[in-house]
Amino acid sequence: MSTQTLPLAGKVALVTGGARGIGAAIVRRLAKDGAAVAFNYVTSKERAGTLVREIESAGGRARTFHADQAVTADVKQLVKQVHQAFGQLDILVNSAGVFITGTVGDPSTDLAAFDRQISINIKGVATAVRSAVPLLADGGRIVSIGTSGVSHIPFPGAADYIATKAAVAGYTRGWSRDLGSRGITVNVVQPGPIDTDMNPDGSPFSDMLKSMTSLGRYGKPEEVASAVAFLVGPDASYITGTTINVDGGMSA
Repeated sequence: MSTQTLPLAGKVALVTGGARGIGAAIVRRLAKDGAAVAFNYVTSKERAGTLVREIESAGGRARTFHADQAVTADVKQLVKQVHQAFGQLDILVNSAGVFITGTVGDPSTDLAAFDRQISINIKGVATAVRSAVPLLADGGRIVSIGTSGVSHIPFPGAADYIATKAAVAGYTRGWSRDLGSRGITVNVVQPGPIDTDMNPDGSPFSDMLKSMTSLGRYGKPEEVASAVAFLVGPDASYITGTTINVDGGMSA
């Protein structure tokens, strides 16, 4: 396929948390579709470097930056650096996130971990969007990774995590109103059980989770990336303020 026919040719994308899991699959897919892709890492420096080399060896463009999504200054600087490095910004994908569980009122709960989860999953997303909006091209795209648990919480202990993702879904609907006049679309992709390091198929919970889906299996990171690729592409120009569940029917 020539670069002239690639749907994201000439576009620049920033994918937060793109060094591993769903984020890495999104980086690969957007690069395959022709975008120059920037992404950040916190501890996965080697993985990040390997991913950049993989994309470059296939003829794409990618660059990685160190930034902690829980640190507001890091997120602001990340967005600024990406814009300076590539000269433009067309797509923001908020993929960075953490999953901390614990039932309410449990005296052994690590409250610091919950606070960090809020900082990454809510404040980090809001900071990235606020920092990117002045730099995004008109007609740009913003997609955040949520969870289908916002619609249906299948087990105890997930309330704090799901509340962070519900906040992002609420932000998304509001941001779509704020940015509609510029043609910038804002959407959420909500995965169900996806086979990643954070939630691998074969874990003690995997059989239970698979039984809750209509398809009876875990999803692949690439299947989430496909939904993101559609939303940031030219065919999704009239889709904004909405959610797409990629959960194998868990929320059906």
